[in-house]
Amino acid sequence: MTMADCLTLKKSNCKNCYKCIRHCPVKSIRFSGNQAYIIGNECILCGQCFVICPQNAKEIVDETEKVMILLQSGDPVIISLAPSFVANYDGVGIGAMRDAIKKLGFYDVEETAIGATMVKNEYDRMIRDGGHDVLISSCCHSINLLIQKYYPSALPYLADTLSPMQAHCADIKKRYPNAKTVFIGPCVAKKDEAQRYEGIVDAVLTFDELTQWLKDSGITLAKETDRDEQSLARFFPTTGGILKTMAKDHPDYTYLAVDGVENCMAMLKDIENGGIHHCFVEMSACVGSCIGGPVMEKYHRTPLKDYMTVSGFAGKEDFPVVQPDGEQMRKPFAVLPRSSMMPSEAEITDILRQMGKTKPSDELNCGSCGYNTCREKAVAIYQGKADPSMCLPYLKDKAESFSDTITKNNPNGLLVLNEKLEVQQINDAARKMLHIRYASDILGDQVVRVLDPILFLDVLQTGKNLHDHKVFLAEYDCYIEFTIIYDKEYRLLVCIMRDVTEEEASRAKKEIISRQTIETADKVVEKQMRIVQEIASLLGETAAETKIALTKLKESINDE
Repeated sequence: MTMADCLTLKKSNCKNCYKCIRHCPVKSIRFSGNQAYIIGNECILCGQCFVICPQNAKEIVDETEKVMILLQSGDPVIISLAPSFVANYDGVGIGAMRDAIKKLGFYDVEETAIGATMVKNEYDRMIRDGGHDVLISSCCHSINLLIQKYYPSALPYLADTLSPMQAHCADIKKRYPNAKTVFIGPCVAKKDEAQRYEGIVDAVLTFDELTQWLKDSGITLAKETDRDEQSLARFFPTTGGILKTMAKDHPDYTYLAVDGVENCMAMLKDIENGGIHHCFVEMSACVGSCIGGPVMEKYHRTPLKDYMTVSGFAGKEDFPVVQPDGEQMRKPFAVLPRSSMMPSEAEITDILRQMGKTKPSDELNCGSCGYNTCREKAVAIYQGKADPSMCLPYLKDKAESFSDTITKNNPNGLLVLNEKLEVQQINDAARKMLHIRYASDILGDQVVRVLDPILFLDVLQTGKNLHDHKVFLAEYDCYIEFTIIYDKEYRLLVCIMRDVTEEEASRAKKEIISRQTIETADKVVEKQMRIVQEIASLLGETAAETKIALTKLKESINDE
């Protein structure tokens, strides 16, 4: 398993919201094809992207199956249980946890606080022996990665000591030479620590994985708490918990605790700048320390209650341990380089120009993209981690510019109203139709000021859009063809107004011409009919006279 495998991404769930990059303290996330990807060589495994992802697209790798295989090996598998368990499992003590977990097939369950006791003893020894101007605790693997990757000049101040998880598991293997060790806690970084330093911890489970396993096996945790005065190191998972267990007896030393990656980064900058001396610094990546770990924060985030629970469970004396010598507690830390090329000033300027930022005043540094400044974003684009389209002001301006171009140059009038029938937008063509001098004269006001609202009310109430409805506006002496569309998603009424006055005048003119033509035709027909009738009458008289004359002629001939 590599670091990239500790946190995985469900691509189908990633909605390109950039929330993960906004909350990532070291910006170790890149975007490609509208998907987020964790950059392994930059990630410190603080788990914040897992905690805040609204779509649950980030997943912690599940090692349950790996542990099941260990159980089948025949060797005793022993659990090192993080002291924060008491905050995660309300009202359940170590005895009840041991009984339940052993039902899964484990040989035994011990508290990681045993290893924490060894670690705090080693810190006290290092301070007493001198030679350390500044000493930084190395219990938190995320802080170790932060220093190794981002503050290498502070690496000499990092205590080269095993973490409580490692110290305890090494002790277990010393006592049970053929044993396999499994750590259970609230941290994703411990999975990376276990595989990075092989041979000490064989697997790591989160509390969430353990809970699911117990549930699938039908095992219920008994609500039983136990008290043991020899358990001072149970304070370790709280902010300042390490300091609570230490002697703090060096007169020239200042002891302080810092939690949260951002606060730790600020402290590391002070240390790098030489502003800190004669100091022991307890650093925790999670706010609240381990009781604010990723799994705890996502599923069980009650800081005050959790602290009080841990405090009430902790004793006042140390666990009885056989303290390993200094060499057995050694842990090497090497610089972990990041392969990130830096752009030149000219390249940054060119990228800023691509985002529509041509002058310093355009660099709003709003942080909506996830980066603190526009220049940081430009560097990320150069490194292939970001895209210009991630800039919200740039997209907004681009969309508005495109929309404004269409709106302003549209010959039809455009009017946008909200559900209160208040004018939200109006274009120049609509202003001219309605004799409005400035858009500001009507924006925000009721549409009734300029138009009869009856059509808009009808569309709003019925939900049926209106198309090509012609109305004569007497006050404006014009005919307007209305199309009104109700956008239910955005709760807006979009009105398209087409001035058809000229068309109406042309149509009326055509009607007059047609009517006149018909009247003329009627008159012509009438006149023609009259002439026909007159001709017919004349023809009738002539025919009668001719008939009479011929008849007389016939009779005269017959008489002869």
